[in-house]
Amino acid sequence: MKNNFLAFILVFFTLLSYSQPYDFKTIIDLEATDVISQGNTGTCWSFSTSSFLESEIIRITGKKIDLSEMYNVRHTYLNKSWNYVMRQGKTQFSEGGLAHDVMNSISEHGLVPNTIYSGLKNGNAKHDHSKLVDTLKKTLDLYIKDSKTFNWKKRTNDILDTFLGENIESFDYNGKKYSPLSFMKQVKIDPKNYVTLTSFSHKPYHTNFILNIPDNFSNGEFFNVSLDELANTVNNALKKGFTIELDCDVSEKTFSSKHGLAVIPIDGINIADALINVSEEKKITQEFRQQEFENYNTTDDHLMHITGLVKDQNGTIYYKVKNSWGKNPKRVNHGGYIYMSEAYFKLKTISITLHKNALPKKVLKILRKA
Repeated sequence: MKNNFLAFILVFFTLLSYSQPYDFKTIIDLEATDVISQGNTGTCWSFSTSSFLESEIIRITGKKIDLSEMYNVRHTYLNKSWNYVMRQGKTQFSEGGLAHDVMNSISEHGLVPNTIYSGLKNGNAKHDHSKLVDTLKKTLDLYIKDSKTFNWKKRTNDILDTFLGENIESFDYNGKKYSPLSFMKQVKIDPKNYVTLTSFSHKPYHTNFILNIPDNFSNGEFFNVSLDELANTVNNALKKGFTIELDCDVSEKTFSSKHGLAVIPIDGINIADALINVSEEKKITQEFRQQEFENYNTTDDHLMHITGLVKDQNGTIYYKVKNSWGKNPKRVNHGGYIYMSEAYFKLKTISITLHKNALPKKVLKILRKA
């Protein structure tokens, strides 16, 4: 009888713990610029990386500067167009990209403030690239079909001028004249200081490799580490005051911008309940992560910006992730942020980008030898 009573008490408190609404406590909260919206575009890669660079500028100089996302989008569309033409249309042409596309752009073309180049024309207040990308692709397809018809480079530039605005060669900012490259130097951003990490077992750990995902049109290299090293790197970086750019899968039903939450509950737990009440999560292994990547359950969907750590009442850690879908007062979404559990991060992360000084010493040492 006594054993039955103890079993009842154990089950009761277990069920009670599952019905507890989330109660979060901030552990680390690093400075970032305001949450904004990418509008009707697939340019989260530029919004997230620009936000990441804005936090880097704050960390390095103490200055808060709103960078232009569209300046680097414009140059990346040109690079994407070149790749599409040279591959004779036998590759993807879309709005998608990755963090290293922004790094490639700023290496060659620098940075400009958003007040100088907003990418918004004709009084528009919201970004919309649906017609832009369609126009670019149709133009490039015409050229590929008959390369003698027109100069595709000039036509592409003209289209970008029409939709986003002409390229910036120099500008005045706070009473000083800059080129985009001199402005990047002024805010102390050096693209060579940043590295992208991933974690997949089909390639050797502690080596660089080209990750075969659709948006990696520029064949960027990723440094491969174990799953534990990837999570430890993020935790280490945040504790040292560094934020992190994040590329991950947000297609799961348990990723909710409405609730500002991303979790991986164990099988059998109701999804709607898991987004409201603390629930037990799956244990994520390297093998399971690889399986989900190879069967397309984990895909390269969306890029965001990790700026802190929170924990729930049970001590479970969540990453505070800045999204680029704007603020919606009708949603309980932490002001446009997502609280992403470590389990979700481990399963659904494609890659992270961060400053080399944020890496654990062991990883940095190996990276330098790779």
